[in-house]
Amino acid sequence: MEDYLRIGVITTAHGVKGEVKVFPTTDDVKRFKKLKSLYLSHKDITKELKVESVKFFKQFVILKLEGIDDMDKAMGYRNADLLVSRKDAVKCEKDEYFIVDLIGLKVIDEEGGFIGVLKEVLPTGANDVYEIEREDGTSFLLPAIKECVLDVNIKEGFVKVKLLEGL
Repeated sequence: MEDYLRIGVITTAHGVKGEVKVFPTTDDVKRFKKLKSLYLSHKDITKELKVESVKFFKQFVILKLEGIDDMDKAMGYRNADLLVSRKDAVKCEKDEYFIVDLIGLKVIDEEGGFIGVLKEVLPTGANDVYEIEREDGTSFLLPAIKECVLDVNIKEGFVKVKLLEGL
């Protein structure tokens, strides 16, 4: 299980005072307002930085982070991941999971037979869709709805599914 969860990616600098424009990768973009610090991961280095200010602009978050005080330094962090520790993560509701915890789980049928491995979670708006890779390397898509996803057991490492006719 991952110790850190990605909540955004720095896309570019914003202005000349070191602010960064962040594409959020979290469902709860307002969570940035509550952060006192976060972890910046870039080029095999991860360091904790204090959050000095937060603003919102269209679909982006504008952050001022401690130690990034000019546009050149901000540009140097393009494509850097912004992370929070799992203990500081937003708590999941019942039947909600972090995508990072789902990727790599075994996918089994109702009788426990192996179908494949959960390779990707694709958000579509109405519901997520799971990309499942079979042993032969082919993949298929399965809607993440309660009629198809019968059980998710992170601790045991599996997702039990029912393949509806036509899928």
